[in-house]
Amino acid sequence: LTKRNFSSTVEEERHVRANDRDYNERFSYADNHIKTAKYNVFTFLPINLFEQFQRFANAYFLVLLILQLIPEISSLSWFTTIVPLVLVLAITAVKDATDDYFRHKSDQQVNTRQSQVLIKGKLQNEKWMNVRVGDIIKLENNQFVAADLLLLSSSEPYGLCYIETAELDGETNLKVRQALTVTSDLGDDVAKLADFNGEVICEPPNNKLDKFTGTLFWKDNKYPLDNEKMLLRGCVLRNTEWCFGLVIFAGLQTKLMQNCGRTKLKRTSIDKLMNTLVLWIFGFLICMGIILAIGNTIWEQKVGSNFWEYLQWKELTISAVFSGFLTFWSYVIILNTVVPISLYVSVEVLRLGHSYFINWDRRMYYSRKATPAEARTTTLNEELGQVEFIFSDKTGTLTQNIMVFNKCSINGKTYGTLAHFLLYDRKNNS
Repeated sequence: LTKRNFSSTVEEERHVRANDRDYNERFSYADNHIKTAKYNVFTFLPINLFEQFQRFANAYFLVLLILQLIPEISSLSWFTTIVPLVLVLAITAVKDATDDYFRHKSDQQVNTRQSQVLIKGKLQNEKWMNVRVGDIIKLENNQFVAADLLLLSSSEPYGLCYIETAELDGETNLKVRQALTVTSDLGDDVAKLADFNGEVICEPPNNKLDKFTGTLFWKDNKYPLDNEKMLLRGCVLRNTEWCFGLVIFAGLQTKLMQNCGRTKLKRTSIDKLMNTLVLWIFGFLICMGIILAIGNTIWEQKVGSNFWEYLQWKELTISAVFSGFLTFWSYVIILNTVVPISLYVSVEVLRLGHSYFINWDRRMYYSRKATPAEARTTTLNEELGQVEFIFSDKTGTLTQNIMVFNKCSINGKTYGTLAHFLLYDRKNNS
């Protein structure tokens, strides 16, 4: 039945046996712990410095600092370069560390959510990060789904349950999921669920939210599985008192996290523009250094030796070309102020200020849920002002339909007063 190679890192198909952690741990499946933060205590410094030196101005000043350590060409102290460079790197590092701290805080909040897990025949409260593949979980109404689950049974007839998938596809209308008939008969009987030893053979982890292919083997029978029997992480159970599900994918291998991808460095249009401008300025600086070096070479060849008595250097036999070469690097150091390293500091301060303006914006405050706007990162704020087009698949994305009950007739008896339906259009309210 299995095609999985234990020595291979590529998973061809997944084997999950219910209520058998020892069997499932042989496959080294991911646990339910998630991480969206970019750094930790040990990797912050090297990774953050690597990201910062992708900015050409920072890389230029690093090269400049190295040149200033060479006494033959340095005309300025290395202290004049290292102070502003360290200041710029420190300010940006503090901002990046603050952003990542909030990511760690959000991860911790999600990982420590409580879920009821069936362990040794009893339902126990466990943190999400302690949930493992093959565990059976009980969900109650309005609870988030902790992992990608195969629906086993529910409080509704025929094993039905209703979920909201807003975090996956933005849809707020409820979707229906239905368990297999053979598993829906388990109901909420903990003893029967603890004895359930079915094995699921299915596709490996992937990011396809609308597709699932697998087979349940139980009691010498096999039953086909599809996406209509799955509850994905990020969904919310609605209008269903309770349901039980078998964990198929956990943590970073869930379809939600597979779609998130790795947290990577994002460059805004302003960053790209500044890098381009710095390259042009650097090219201008090189041209100036070459012209001045050529002038020095010509001067050394023509009249430089006449001033040896006044400007004595160590070796009179030094060539004019080599003197021009040293002069080129000297002028690169002297004219370093042409490259605007302080521009990056100004932009970082402006981004930080913009994030506070977003948080303080009263027009973005949602009074019904007492929720203000929150800038979760200070890196991409300026991109908000460059949005030119908004594409919508349907009008419901931009409008909110609210129907207020006022009157109905049941078995000939009238309830309520005047029937009234309200359509609230955000465009008219703005």
